[in-house]
Amino acid sequence: MATLSVKPGQRFTLPDWYTDRDLISTNAERQRSASHQIRQEARILRNETNNQTKWDEHDNRTRLNERIDGVNQWKEALDKCLTDTDVEINTLTQMKEAAERALQAKNLPLDVAIECLTLRESRRAIDVVKDPVEDELHKEVEVIDAAKKDLQQKVSEAFEQLCLLQEARHQLNFDHRGKMEALEIDRTCVSLSVNSPNISYKVNPTRVPVGSVTPEQWDQYSQYNKDRAEAEMKAAAELREAIALTIAQTDNELEAQRVASEFAFRKRIHELERALDELRWQEKNTLEEIAEMEEDIRRLEEDLRKKIWNLKLAHTRLETRTYRPNVELCRDQAQHGLTDEVHQLEGTIAALKQKLAQSQDALDALYKHLYRIQTDIGYKTNSLILDNKCLDSRRKLTVPAEKFVPEVDTFNRTTNRTLSPLKSRQLELA
Repeated sequence: MATLSVKPGQRFTLPDWYTDRDLISTNAERQRSASHQIRQEARILRNETNNQTKWDEHDNRTRLNERIDGVNQWKEALDKCLTDTDVEINTLTQMKEAAERALQAKNLPLDVAIECLTLRESRRAIDVVKDPVEDELHKEVEVIDAAKKDLQQKVSEAFEQLCLLQEARHQLNFDHRGKMEALEIDRTCVSLSVNSPNISYKVNPTRVPVGSVTPEQWDQYSQYNKDRAEAEMKAAAELREAIALTIAQTDNELEAQRVASEFAFRKRIHELERALDELRWQEKNTLEEIAEMEEDIRRLEEDLRKKIWNLKLAHTRLETRTYRPNVELCRDQAQHGLTDEVHQLEGTIAALKQKLAQSQDALDALYKHLYRIQTDIGYKTNSLILDNKCLDSRRKLTVPAEKFVPEVDTFNRTTNRTLSPLKSRQLELA
């Protein structure tokens, strides 16, 4: 007999089956409704986010472009400021070099003034006098020293100002390079798109980098660099004017002192020439007087010799008459006449000897004074030569170095020269 097979396990009722069917249908409809809602919301979200993303990207691109314009404006301002700073540095450098050349040019007048003072130390005896020439030369040295001090100060100030300009330029250049790099980075950012191959996720891109500043601080930084450079350029321009004024003033002061010194030299040379003329005139008259005195002494000596022979004659006659015999030894008129002649001749010889001694003393005095005159002529001649040599040396201050030709040395060398008898006698009497 056949057997009915029964499926093992739990068996559900028909209501359970209907209930399950309805539940599935209800759930399906609910899930479809929820899905539809989500799809609608997703579409709305897509539209909204697409528009938002598009506008955000557009706005940020615009902001980047505006930032590029702003940075570029500052870059151009810094470019101009850098150019102006370079021009000012070059101009101030040229002015500094001009001041250094002016300072170097003061060495020649100083050397000439010292050379003149040194040459005039070779004056001798009474001619070593503190005259206006010496005063003007010392004043000239003081003027040159003051001018060199002023110029050296301006050179130092120019050097310091150049350092400040270089520092300001370095800061401008540093800022300018930063602007260039920022422009390159922002232009790179503007050129990027969603299709660019080098875009990717980054680790914490929204972080605030260390050292970030506000736009106000950024603007103030560049403004400060620009203002500082402009202030240094203004100070440099004022310094250039001061340097030019100092160069002109020192040149004018030195030129005025040079004219004063050379005027004093010419006046002193004129005085020396007049003194030499007077001394030579006195020398000439003294030499004439010496010649006349020597002639008179020669005549006195000749007369004295004659009177001595006359006295010898009278002595011989008197002595011879003492040998008359006996009563012939008479004191007659001849005896009295010869005796009177002896006394007269002795008085005359004494007077002639006294006058001869006075004449010799006068001649010696003339020789001594002649020696003094000629010595003073030597002093004055030496001083005149020295002052003329100084004046010739000072031509270097007005004649270009390549055209300067010193005059022939006019010093007379007297070494190993034979002295005249008159000069030898003068030296012996001195």
